[in-house]
Amino acid sequence: MYKKYRILIWIGMGIIAIAILAGYLFFPRYSGEKLGNIPESDSLPEPEVIQYIYGIPADSFNIIEGKVKSNQFLAGILSDQGVSGADISVLMQKAESIFDVRKVKAGNKYITFSSFDSIPRLQYFVYEKDPINYLVLQLKDSLYVYNGVKQIDTVRNTFAGSIQTSLWNTFADKGANPMMANELSEIYAWTIDFFGLQQGDSLRVIYEEYYADSVSIGIGKIEGAWFRSMNHDFWAIPFVQDSVESYFDEEGNSLRKAFLKAPLRFSRISSRFSSSRLHPVLKIRRPHSGVDYAAPTGTEVHAIGDGVVIQMGYNGGGGNTVKIKHNSVYTTSYMHLSRYAKGIKNGAYVKQGDVIGYVGATGLATGPHLDFRFYKNGSPVDPLKVVAPPVDPVKPENRDSFGLVKARVMKGVEGF
Repeated sequence: MYKKYRILIWIGMGIIAIAILAGYLFFPRYSGEKLGNIPESDSLPEPEVIQYIYGIPADSFNIIEGKVKSNQFLAGILSDQGVSGADISVLMQKAESIFDVRKVKAGNKYITFSSFDSIPRLQYFVYEKDPINYLVLQLKDSLYVYNGVKQIDTVRNTFAGSIQTSLWNTFADKGANPMMANELSEIYAWTIDFFGLQQGDSLRVIYEEYYADSVSIGIGKIEGAWFRSMNHDFWAIPFVQDSVESYFDEEGNSLRKAFLKAPLRFSRISSRFSSSRLHPVLKIRRPHSGVDYAAPTGTEVHAIGDGVVIQMGYNGGGGNTVKIKHNSVYTTSYMHLSRYAKGIKNGAYVKQGDVIGYVGATGLATGPHLDFRFYKNGSPVDPLKVVAPPVDPVKPENRDSFGLVKARVMKGVEGF
């Protein structure tokens, strides 16, 4: 019996030995490495990343960029790319419902996607209508036309600089989007006289900027700003009150005043309020009861406050004039206009910022400019010295919330 068991044991050991030998011969050995630590040469290849442009797989085509030339039409561009007249006719018909092909603009970019064949064939044609929107003409497989919109990325940016020549140039000289000047002029329109900026005035701002294809296409929300001008600090702190977001100074006073600081966005002062000024046309000295803003003909003129038009018409030496009564105390006058804005007439109600007319040189004027006058209780006063009270300050019940926002914004603006 024992002999029988010994025979079975020997048979079992033989089977195990054969199995071990087969493993060495037919299966990979890992030399003590953990299973899964596969040598780099045996690793799986990285998946291919396909790059898309306008939603089209770029690697599949030969891509060429071009610009629409003067007096060039979409049909002509397609014909130059070898597209048949029959296909062009179909594409133009399909485009009618989504885009007027007659509005193709000289200077706008277009992109062609052609096959890699020995005789390239146009597969897709993309026309950029503006920095965001584009039109796609598909010739691959079937003729199809559709609109597209680029992905817009929002980036949080900061800027710090000092005025050398103008607010616009301050941004442009540092490679920032100069449209920031427009945004700040809107926020500070009631507080800072942007026609009176001096060299050395400085600013710091945190803001959102929109990008398409890494190109700036616009300015978003201003998250906080500080301006140093005329030896004064001017803060702009965004805060939501009564479901409306507006800007306040560090004391909680609204930056929105009863009147705008100036009736034009950007210009220069060519003549100030004076008790004795040499008239440029009459060549005599007499009082100048207003401020002259030199600007190109056609520049928009804005009402500096809400009110009612009490005079609209030709006013002798003042030329085309609009006069607005804001309340029982203040009245403003806008003279030498080239024309009036639509809807402006005697008795019309206008709101702050509304366009009431356009700069011109009517009446006694040597060149295009706006003669802006400000009256208090019927007497002319220097528009540049009018101090308007703030409106809608932070309410007492919102002071604690405003304090938290203020601390965060000021720390952020001062921290870069």
